[in-house]
Formats: sequence, C-alpha cells, structure tokens
Amino acid sequence: MAETTTETAILGGGCFWCIDAAMRDLQGVTEVESGYAGGHAENPTYEQVCGKRTGHAEVVRVAFDPSVISYADLLRIFFTLHDPTTKDRQGADIGPQYRSIILTTSDQQAETARQVMAEIEAEGIWDATLVTELLPAERFWPAEPEHQDYFNRNPWAGYCRAVVAPKVAKFRHSFAGRLKSQVA
Repeated sequence: MAETTTETAILGGGCFWCIDAAMRDLQGVTEVESGYAGGHAENPTYEQVCGKRTGHAEVVRVAFDPSVISYADLLRIFFTLHDPTTKDRQGADIGPQYRSIILTTSDQQAETARQVMAEIEAEGIWDATLVTELLPAERFWPAEPEHQDYFNRNPWAGYCRAVVAPKVAKFRHSFAGRLKSQVA
C-alpha cells in the first residue's frame, strides 16, 4: 500500500467560515482548521483579531493529498471563493483580518502561488488587479473550537444563510466534479 503524502496550504479570503466550508468539500482535502496568521500577536483570540490590532488574518490551514489535488488547483479554486482585488475587505466584512492572503510553507509553494496569481491576472478573471498578500508562513494559531467547521454546525445562523450558503452553493455548482461524493 502506497504511503499518502500530505501537504499544507494556509489561505485567507475574508471570513474563515466561507473558505473552511468550501475546502472541506474538496476531494483530496483531508483536514481543514480555521485560525489566525500573518500578524504579530501571540495566541490571538477572535475578539482580538476582530479588533484589528493583531495584524492577523482569518485563515484556514488545509491539509491535502497532492496526488488528488495539486497546490496550484487548490489556489485556483481559492481565487474563485473570494474577491482577491479588494484590500482588507470581502463584501460587508471590512478590516485587515479579512484580507486576501496566501501563507506559503515552502519556496516551491511560493513559486507556484506566484505562477497561479500571474495566470489569474493574465486570464482577466477579475476586473481589477489582485491584492492578495503572498508571505511565508511563520505561525498559525488555531481559532477557538466554536469556529471550526462553523457552517456545517450552524447552517441556519444568519451570517451562514446570508453569506456562507450562497458562496458554498456557487462553489459546489462550479466544482461539482471535484467534490467528495457525500457532498456531490
């Protein structure tokens, strides 16, 4: 039996509940954890990050099998889940914690991210220039337990119904062939 190799991606594109919900549905994704990264504060809390003084973004740490889904494809999907052209904002969510950010775990990931970003720009998918930050991952801080798998545990919450559900529905329609069988 072949040993499975797992890689990690750390991505932020607005509220982590949206990115978390979509990534969990993808074939090849083995684990998703919401958290905070890209800032300076040690052990940040949700309230501190929302207070906009920690420098952290809401992100998800995604463990995936690159033999099933490549890092490049994961990024291509990520760029459809949020608007990577708005600085510190996703819809009505405003602040640096909602910025578009890719935190890389290797030089190869950084190079792949640069290539995918150039591809996205060249294809003109967005009407404006990408503002996605590309930084090496230094530290990931897990979010509190109530933020993990939030959408699946709270589908009737107001924010989930108004914001997360439409994004997840669009994602599932667009990437139906890439979904785990239980969500297809």
